[in-house]
Amino acid sequence: MQVPTMAQMAANGQSPEVLFWVGCAGSFDQRAQKITKAFVTILHKVGINYAILGKEEMCNGDPARRAGNEFMFQMMAYQNIQILNGYGIKKIVTACPHCFNIFKNEYPELGGNYEVIHHATFLQQLIDEGKITMAGGGTFKGKKITYHDSCYLGRANNIYEAPRKVLEALDVSLIEMKRCKSNGLCCGAGGAQMFKEEEKGDIRINIERTNEAIATGANVIAAACPFCNTMLTDGVKNSNKEDDVQVMDIAELVAASMQ
Repeated sequence: MQVPTMAQMAANGQSPEVLFWVGCAGSFDQRAQKITKAFVTILHKVGINYAILGKEEMCNGDPARRAGNEFMFQMMAYQNIQILNGYGIKKIVTACPHCFNIFKNEYPELGGNYEVIHHATFLQQLIDEGKITMAGGGTFKGKKITYHDSCYLGRANNIYEAPRKVLEALDVSLIEMKRCKSNGLCCGAGGAQMFKEEEKGDIRINIERTNEAIATGANVIAAACPFCNTMLTDGVKNSNKEDDVQVMDIAELVAASMQ
């Protein structure tokens, strides 16, 4: 895939409309790389002028701060802000709610002020503007889909409607879980839990959440976060339902349904 980097653009005296922040999962996790590719496919089809940082992109420090290492977080944040401000970045889009939340709400106090958009909102805007059109009878037309609210997108930033409007545009049958929107249940990965050993309890959170999703009878569990995707995929495998239920990011659903 021909993905432009900021360094290449700057060398040619150009600047992109948006910087696509890929994030750790989207860069290194094999499953999440598919989400990154799907989103880039959409950007290319729609003709968005974008770039990524490539090798200059480092972790934004969210896991370090959530795990309590404030010193590490501030070191990472200042380094990122220097790079972003050096390129004159104004607008950032990312497919990870953790990246979205920290750039939007926690970087400004350190001097990093950007317009930050999560890909759910970005996709909804493109659909509303008529830039994304679905192929007749879309790939997922009529399929039963349930949507899992990411904590950092939902409760932390109050974004509930954008991903649902994206799914509605696919002409699917959206079935809500009992615990959804502001009452949604965490997948079990937020707050740096993704990177630590679990504590003792009766049931893993991701298994409880996946069971709720499977109980809706949906063919697809839609997510808008690479961490949620991992946790729900593990839950589906645990239930031996891989043949019946797919876990997909909204970007993958859109990329597969576009004209």
